[in-house]
Amino acid sequence: MVRASPQRAEAYGDAKEVARLGWHPDRRPGVIDHLEGLRVVDVSQNLAGPYCTQILADLGAEVIKVEPPTGDASRAWAPPLWGGRSPMFLSVNRGKRSIQIDLKSEEGKDLLWRLIDGADVFVQAFRSGVIERLGFDYESVRKRRPAMIYVSVTAYGPTGPLKDQPGYDPLMQAYSGIMSITGHDVPARVGASVVDFGTGMWGAMGVLSALHKRNATGEGSHVTTALLDTALGLVSYHLTSHIATGEIPKPMGSGFPMISPYRAFPTSDGALVIAAGNDATFQRLCEALGLPLLPTDSRFVSNPTRVEHRDALFDLLAEVIRPYTTKDLGRLLQDHSVPCSPIQDMADVVRDEQVEASGMLPRVDHPEIPDYRDIAMPLRWDGDRPETTRIPPGPGEHTREILSELGYEDGEIATLVADGIVLESPGSR
Repeated sequence: MVRASPQRAEAYGDAKEVARLGWHPDRRPGVIDHLEGLRVVDVSQNLAGPYCTQILADLGAEVIKVEPPTGDASRAWAPPLWGGRSPMFLSVNRGKRSIQIDLKSEEGKDLLWRLIDGADVFVQAFRSGVIERLGFDYESVRKRRPAMIYVSVTAYGPTGPLKDQPGYDPLMQAYSGIMSITGHDVPARVGASVVDFGTGMWGAMGVLSALHKRNATGEGSHVTTALLDTALGLVSYHLTSHIATGEIPKPMGSGFPMISPYRAFPTSDGALVIAAGNDATFQRLCEALGLPLLPTDSRFVSNPTRVEHRDALFDLLAEVIRPYTTKDLGRLLQDHSVPCSPIQDMADVVRDEQVEASGMLPRVDHPEIPDYRDIAMPLRWDGDRPETTRIPPGPGEHTREILSELGYEDGEIATLVADGIVLESPGSR
């Protein structure tokens, strides 16, 4: 079933045509409607689950974010704050409407069931046992909505001795071995929340696959993701190497265990990462640096021999590279088609010409944050990147609006608010 989304009708043009077709052939570039008409109820918090549903929202789904009376925990993950809002929350919650419900109350549970009755996808990330106590476990939802696509975001997965334990990104980076291969002498966490965001992406991929199945069979699915599974997938070749050889990979800083030279080299004013991934590129690197005979050295004639003698190779190259500035060396290597990159900080990235050209940091109108910029979805379809159709919501910003759509009268809504069953932010719709 395709349902036209009222909030997108203006972007498409003719609302009646939207309702009839579910899409508009002359839609404005940037409005991606692939999941137009799909309704998602999201009771997850933090990063992984919300990132999953943000992806679905970017693809055109209608996402209702159900928050507890205290709000999503990530709203308090600060400082820094931007306009009183946590950047963590802002990064994974665009495209959604928010309603706050006390799910410990019977009235709140009844309200959530009414939302579920009109939904196609349900996403939860509660610690093991909590969703069962609330009465919204997979079997209970499936019994009432057989076609529901039910997503469980878990820590260690549904089986094993740790299945009931909570989990967060740094715990999984530690447990999966990611920290053991990151940094230098001291184990280090990858600076980005790669496990959380990766789990969110897997969850969204699972929903899309389950939708394809449902279109063919009419049946719903239980999609289960796990932070640990994502983390193990990220170190797949390290695990494969250990299983094959028995050797334990160690941290290598900016280097890479299977390719050389493939790391950062110090310059006179910083460092440049050089990636000579094959013999031809290595030869061009040596030519650029005035070392034409180096590829004929028996220690460096192939990638396996260069890996075996990586320290000696680094010392030879570093001696020649160090007098260059990062900018001059980068230009020289680019002229010789040698892949390389300066190491930029976030300020460099925001000012970067290529990043600006990518459209990944769009300027978006925000009623309370001047010069607000979003981080766009890293995909394009036919040249179009999904635009921000709805900024991240305030807690309970759409409580009244959503209740009205469910058929609640103003007096009933007032009673729910007065009794603390639902909350709404000042000026909520």
